[in-house]
Amino acid sequence: MRAWPPGALSTGSPALIAAGVGSTGCGRAARRRSCNTPTVITGEATDLFDEPDLPRLHSRDYIVRAYRRDDLHILVRGAVRDILPGGFYDDDDRIPMRMHHMVVDLVVRTSDLEIVEAGVVFEEHPHATCPTIAEHYTKLVGLSVARGFTHRVRELFGGPRGCTHTTALLQAMAPVVVQAYLGGRVKEIGGPDAVPFGEALSSPEGRAKRVEGNRNTCHLWADGSEHVRAILETGAVMLPEPIQRRLRARGLDPDAWQRGRGVVADER
Repeated sequence: MRAWPPGALSTGSPALIAAGVGSTGCGRAARRRSCNTPTVITGEATDLFDEPDLPRLHSRDYIVRAYRRDDLHILVRGAVRDILPGGFYDDDDRIPMRMHHMVVDLVVRTSDLEIVEAGVVFEEHPHATCPTIAEHYTKLVGLSVARGFTHRVRELFGGPRGCTHTTALLQAMAPVVVQAYLGGRVKEIGGPDAVPFGEALSSPEGRAKRVEGNRNTCHLWADGSEHVRAILETGAVMLPEPIQRRLRARGLDPDAWQRGRGVVADER
C-alpha cells in the first residue's frame, strides 16, 4: 500500500490551504525548490480565542476536517503545526519560524469505522531523519477508530515507536471521524436512502444507536446519567444549544421545529 494516495496532497485542497500546507518548509511542496528557502508563516489556522497582550512563546495549531469520499468511506485529513516566535534562536531574526508541520490522511469505512488507507507527510521537521518514521503509520490500516483507538495508537506509535507530534494529531482526529459518521448517519450524506431527522434521532432504534455511539465518552453520556435516561426513556433529542440558538436567530421555536419533524423535545 502506498503511504499516500496519489494526488491526496494537492496544494489546491481547501483543507490544506487552511492548514498552510504546500506553501513553505521542506516537505512535498519544497521538492520544487531549495529547502534553504526561509519559512514564511502564511497565517493562523484557527482564531478561537482572544489573544492576550503578552509576548507569544509558542503556537501549536491543530486542524482536522472530514469529507465524504464516496458512499462507503470518509476521508479525514488533519494537520499539526508548531510555530516558534521570532528571535528564538537569534535575536537578529525576528520572523516566526515553522518547526513542525505534519499532515495525516485517514480513509475510514463507514460500515465499521475501520481505517482502510492511511498516510503521513512531513511538511516541516527539525531533523533530516524525522520523516523516516512515516511509513510506520501505515500500521493504522485495519484499526477501528471506535473505542480503544487511543490505546492502540499509544501502543503502536507512542514514544520511540513513532513521531510524538503525529501521534498527538491522530488522537485529535478520531473524535472527528465519529462526529462525521454520526452526522452522516442522520443525513445519510444526502443519498437516496436519506433518513428523516426525526426518525434518525427520535425512533427507538435511532435513540439506542445514539446512546451506544456516545456511551461513557464523557460525563454527559455516562451510563445512568440524566441525559442518557431522558433519551432512552422519553425519546427527547436534547437538541444541542448551538442549534437552538440558530433556530431562534431564524425566528423559529426550537420545540415547535422538533415536533414538526417528529422529534420529541426535551420537556425538562
